[in-house]
Amino acid sequence: MTTHKRALTAEDITRLATYSDPQYNQTGDTYAFVSTTINKDNKYQSQLFVQKATDKEPLQFTFHDSKNSNPRFSPDGNRIVFQSTRSDLPQLWLANTNGGEPRQLTTFKNGATNPEWSKDGKHIIFSSKLDLNDDVQNQEEQSKEDRQKEKEDQAKQPVVINRLKYKADGTGFRDEKRSQIVLYNVETETFKQLTHNDADHGFEDISPNGNLILFSANLDNDEDSSLTNDLFTLDTKTKEVTKLTDGKGTYSNASFSPSGKKIACFGHDYAYKTATQDELFVIDVSSKTRVCLSESIDMQLGNLMIGDTLIGQSTTGPVWSHDENKLFFIASDFGATGLFEADLSGEIKVLYKDNNHVFGFAYHTNSDRFILGISTPTNPSNFYQLQNGELTRLTNANTDFLKEVSLSEPETLTVEADDGWEIQGWLLRPFGYEEGKKYPFILEIHGGPHAMYGQTYFHELQLLAAQGYVVLYTNPRGSHGYGQEFVNGCRSDYGGKDYTDLMSTVDYTLENYSFIDKNRLGLTGGSYGGFMTNWIVGHTNRFKAAVTQRSIANWLSFYGVSDIGFFFTEWELGENLLDDPKKLWDYSPLKYAENIETPLLIVHGEQDLRCPIEQGEQLFITLKSLKKDVEFVRFPGASHDLSRSGDPLMRIERLNHISRWFNNYL
Repeated sequence: MTTHKRALTAEDITRLATYSDPQYNQTGDTYAFVSTTINKDNKYQSQLFVQKATDKEPLQFTFHDSKNSNPRFSPDGNRIVFQSTRSDLPQLWLANTNGGEPRQLTTFKNGATNPEWSKDGKHIIFSSKLDLNDDVQNQEEQSKEDRQKEKEDQAKQPVVINRLKYKADGTGFRDEKRSQIVLYNVETETFKQLTHNDADHGFEDISPNGNLILFSANLDNDEDSSLTNDLFTLDTKTKEVTKLTDGKGTYSNASFSPSGKKIACFGHDYAYKTATQDELFVIDVSSKTRVCLSESIDMQLGNLMIGDTLIGQSTTGPVWSHDENKLFFIASDFGATGLFEADLSGEIKVLYKDNNHVFGFAYHTNSDRFILGISTPTNPSNFYQLQNGELTRLTNANTDFLKEVSLSEPETLTVEADDGWEIQGWLLRPFGYEEGKKYPFILEIHGGPHAMYGQTYFHELQLLAAQGYVVLYTNPRGSHGYGQEFVNGCRSDYGGKDYTDLMSTVDYTLENYSFIDKNRLGLTGGSYGGFMTNWIVGHTNRFKAAVTQRSIANWLSFYGVSDIGFFFTEWELGENLLDDPKKLWDYSPLKYAENIETPLLIVHGEQDLRCPIEQGEQLFITLKSLKKDVEFVRFPGASHDLSRSGDPLMRIERLNHISRWFNNYL
């Protein structure tokens, strides 16, 4: 097969623009969105764009070399509030839609995020990290120099810890500040703190009449050891807080109906612990009765697709129709995501679903039009209008990149596992594929484990295909997208049927694709995929090279060092550390290190608090002392999200190290 396009490189990740967060104005003739890129200094920047119905191309709205995001039109459509890091920390800014310089609204010491308008346009609600005694009327933004000095001074002091949840990946050590909800009066330019509990509050919505604030929080007495997330309303006049859910589960993505009489949300009661699928609920505000509308479908609600380029949040639902009779939401199903509709009787229908990734949407109530954000394996992101079942493309992102670079279209596989379960996967042929030639092969394993590979752009997978490899990526049991029994299928069985699922897909691929060189097999994965990579090379020598990323090697130590270890081992493996340490050791790849003969590259971020770097250190030292073929690459300052949103240069280095290892051994 000949091509006039060149092969993809790791550095091409800096050429991509990824879109997110589409937002209609009130009339529906204009929408705004966020475009995230990597600038010439190899730093992330995001800009706001607007596009009118009559425009062939979107127009750039912000130009400051910073991160501008979360655009929200005022109800009259004349202004946009957004958050920006142009003064260093994220703060709120207000701009006229007809042009002119934006005006800074907040100077909060710890920043201000996630702005939303009240329905009458008189107030802006936002979130800010505050100490318990902070005065929101007298917030002063520190200079970058003062903030750096404060950080250096803190680094010289001991850290006193008395909480179970004392750290979080991507954040570091938690302090006494809590996320509080603040109300800004647009006319008087004054602030009012609405929540005061010693807890993190997530703003969900404001009622149409402005009397109730809907928020989510864990206000349990044992908040430090529980994982509940309840919904509450706060009466803005009386300050009365009303609990809407029962303290037994987790609820989010909540919104008032147009009349304010009902609330829609996603949530579940942890029936299957971390593997529980979300359900769609409607809550009556006055009676607090809760009705599940999603009992007729067995799928995960929301966007569970994983990739490595999409940055930024987008609405996934549920969103109310203008007549209050329907709800719209995204769901994850068989390696794709689509837009669905539910009526109040629980009847579900598909509004749009194809072999692609709907990562977000906007709904215009008066016209019943949608904007869908869609990614495909060969097109990173674009926006489309959906009306009356017709899809119309609105944007043309990454045109030059797509004209120049060859990308591989995946072939969908369905493989029968050894117990009859069906496993879905995809195969990428190598760049410049030619009939009659033999090619090396790489198995990719996703993290989670409760996530989903599928029909989206994935730079790492495309890069390996560009390097000349056949790439196989699959959803073994434990993945989302195939129903509750399937996603629960790996709990208390790590390294069991999930392992044989993966081996069945490899066997099937080798049997049915004769162009694969059976003597040149590699594998890689991150997080749970890193655990599984470690497990596989400890149980078979069929692979000639492996790269384990941000992995788990020892469940005994993971319990105490991970930010989720205190509950994850029991919920996923069935036991806590002191209950059955032998069982945790049996699940640990480190136990089988002597069996490893596959050359292994260990890739790990030094600030990964989810799967801390000591996991990689233990595996490296053990294998090195056994004189095994092993190498350790550490990434300074990198968290668990290195591959997705880490420092751009570090992301490139990571991809090049993975390619180097496979090129050396395969």
